[in-house]
Amino acid sequence: MAARTTTGLIVAIDGPAGSGKSSAARLLAKRLGYLYLDTGALYRAVGWKALKEKADLRDEEALRGLCAGLDLVATPHRDGTKVYVDGRDITGEIRTPEVSRAAAAVAAAPAVRRRLLEVQRAVGKNVGPEGGVVVEGRDIGTVVFPEAPVKFFLDASTEIRVKRRYRELKQQGLAVDLTGTRREIDMRDLSDASREVAPLRPAEDAIRIDSTALGQEEVVAAMVAAIEEKAGR
Repeated sequence: MAARTTTGLIVAIDGPAGSGKSSAARLLAKRLGYLYLDTGALYRAVGWKALKEKADLRDEEALRGLCAGLDLVATPHRDGTKVYVDGRDITGEIRTPEVSRAAAAVAAAPAVRRRLLEVQRAVGKNVGPEGGVVVEGRDIGTVVFPEAPVKFFLDASTEIRVKRRYRELKQQGLAVDLTGTRREIDMRDLSDASREVAPLRPAEDAIRIDSTALGQEEVVAAMVAAIEEKAGR
């Protein structure tokens, strides 16, 4: 069941890897009849391109040049975000651990964040009075859309986040183990918290949800209730 008032809103969802924000955002968008923008896919796209070009993931100048010539298009839908680089649909190619690590590395580069900020805000500008968009990532409520009327910060225990990420990768047919997945989560958490530009943190007015003991439906129900409350004020 959708919220009573579901038009014209930008809903921002932030949280660490494995917190369940992508699944929750996708389902919430469907419930509200909104578009869904997975901003992490944009960073993965840049990481994917950097790997293809064998660019130094820590070289700010190299990444600035890569972004300057990057033909990147993100098309949000209700059930996902299609990502195109140089006219090629790479949506299914950017979900590997290697691309995840590359995405975490390039996300620390100010040039990359500036370029993708433009892409993300362009989506927000196209939200009309009869539409809406659910945007999830790591700096949505603090940097990308700080004036979004509804913001959530979704988190969970590290143990649960590792298990969720492990199951996700296994379902993709990738050869992974819990130890390696834990290492990946720990590295991403450190990168998210320590980068100088837009570190991961809850917005001051974000509604915080701990999904450790909650199912996807329970998380989304809590979000819908919060949106209804906001809309009713």
